[in-house]
Amino acid sequence: MRAYNDKRKFILIPFAIAAFLAVTGFVVMSLWNYLLPGILHVGVITFWQALGIFILCKILFGFGHKGHRWGGGGGGAPWMRRKMEDRFRNMSPEEREKFKAHMRDRCGHNRWGKHGGHPFDAGWDDAKEPKAESSES
Repeated sequence: MRAYNDKRKFILIPFAIAAFLAVTGFVVMSLWNYLLPGILHVGVITFWQALGIFILCKILFGFGHKGHRWGGGGGGAPWMRRKMEDRFRNMSPEEREKFKAHMRDRCGHNRWGKHGGHPFDAGWDDAKEPKAESSES
């Protein structure tokens, strides 16, 4: 009986994917055609254009890994940054420099824009020591 269920699942998967794409394309097309011509004065789109827009957005913005990227970290930017800040805060200065060098080697030395600053240099060095409050009385 188990082999029958596996075969049935294997046959149903393409239909499920086709149904998902059809519903998604229809939803994108409907929302675009209902909202954007009135707001931005753009033209209406067809189903295939809507499906293309959906696929383009998935390519550009990701497929929703929800934490499965980068070794199981928190896939979204705010959560990933918070997790990395916690890790960085608990590192010694030598470990921080080693980590920064590793990331520069891995990601390329000029990846961070025209200024060339590494994103981990943006104040995380001060994270280990809590900022002292000024006591002017």
